[in-house]
Amino acid sequence: MKDRLRERFSNRIGIKWGLFSGFAAFAAIILVMLWVFQIMFLGSFYKFIKVSDIKNSAQTIERNINSDDLSTLIQNIARDNQICIIVSDEYGDLFYSEDALPNCVIHRLNGLQRAFIYEITRRNGGVYFEQFPEDNMRTVPNWDQQIPENPDSPESMIYTFITERENGKRLLVLLNSTISPVGSTVQTLRVQLTWITVIMLILAFFLALFLSRRISGPIIKINSSAKVLAQGNYDVQFAENGYREIAELGATLNYAAKELSKVETLRRDLIANVSHDLRTPLTMITGYAEVMRDLPGENTPENVQVIIDEANRLTTLVNDMLDLSKMQAGAQKLSPSFFDLTESVRDILGRYNKLTDYHISFTADRDVTVYADELKISQVVYNLVNNAITYTGEDKVVRLRQTEHDGKVRIEVRDTGEGIEQDKLKDIWERYYKVDKAHKRAQIGTGLGLSIVKTILDMHGGAYGVQSEQGVGSTFWFELDVQGDSVVEAPKPLSNVSR
Repeated sequence: MKDRLRERFSNRIGIKWGLFSGFAAFAAIILVMLWVFQIMFLGSFYKFIKVSDIKNSAQTIERNINSDDLSTLIQNIARDNQICIIVSDEYGDLFYSEDALPNCVIHRLNGLQRAFIYEITRRNGGVYFEQFPEDNMRTVPNWDQQIPENPDSPESMIYTFITERENGKRLLVLLNSTISPVGSTVQTLRVQLTWITVIMLILAFFLALFLSRRISGPIIKINSSAKVLAQGNYDVQFAENGYREIAELGATLNYAAKELSKVETLRRDLIANVSHDLRTPLTMITGYAEVMRDLPGENTPENVQVIIDEANRLTTLVNDMLDLSKMQAGAQKLSPSFFDLTESVRDILGRYNKLTDYHISFTADRDVTVYADELKISQVVYNLVNNAITYTGEDKVVRLRQTEHDGKVRIEVRDTGEGIEQDKLKDIWERYYKVDKAHKRAQIGTGLGLSIVKTILDMHGGAYGVQSEQGVGSTFWFELDVQGDSVVEAPKPLSNVSR
């Protein structure tokens, strides 16, 4: 199977190199993006930002053209954005002027030139924008020449618009800003990015290798241990280190391995128990049948009864296993009704009268009615009594007691046996579990009795438990709700309660 799995997944990349490739690709994408945005498009981004600044400043001035603090606003805009601003009328007369740049273009204009610009702006729909090399700014006043661009020289931007005040006065607003050349900046960034790229590639390589090992290492170990577990070695230990989810996965698999080991142990115990418990009645049936066949006069009712009794023992063992499987699979449903639990226990114990070797007593203050499946509750009592008879002490005493508290009735079954070790109490309700696995006494059963008790009481929502002291004995108990004598509506079963 291991070879088949390896062949099936041999063409898939391992988690270590998958993570390494992912981290390396991520680092490469980041570096490519740095080169693209910091080198190739730096100039375009810079121009876009500067153009946006001058246009946003113009819109702010236009919105506040009637403000009493217009002068202060223009000063702040000029200072914060490094923009020269002039406000004049259609004749070129100045109203406001802020010079924030050396060699500002618009501050070299005279009144006639400003009037000329007003006319050009008016013809252009009230807004005009132009970029040109700063070296040729001496030709700006002409405004009729196409100025060639020189990418190596600073660029100047002029943005003009015409606005109207509340008094009907039309004004021309001129804004001027420069775009510095970014060639040297790009060259500096190119050198820096070259070194950054080399350093980042080296760091990304080792970081990707470290993280891939850090993440994949525990998973690879868990995978290897899981293959050992799949081969039936339940002593394998899964590493519980690394990141939280991986550590939790290791802890979960360790728990699963422990539980599988317990199941395997129970399976072996079942085989041993069934082999032992079935061998005795089968041997008796075969032996008595051969005696009746081979010896004259041995075909007696007593011998036939022995065969019947042993066959009944076999039937009981098989039925126990079938009943438990059906109940745990949900195939058997409850048929609850009102019945006298006290009287039912008395009837059950009356059937043990033939066991003259055992002294079985039952004490109860009064008869109690419950709402439950009478047949299955009687099965609970039978199994607890049989368990007590099997494990009671040399005095062969079994005591049953009925008590009431907080609207519940408790049935206790006590033996005087050797008791159960405290670390084994949690396991006695499991299927096929036997405390005494050596069959020191003539104990009958597959270890299903207490598991059947647990399943039936869980179906009823009843509480149950055990107290045991070594050398003194054990007391098994269960509880059901007490019902009054005049109950009309059947109560709903309780959900599982804490044990």
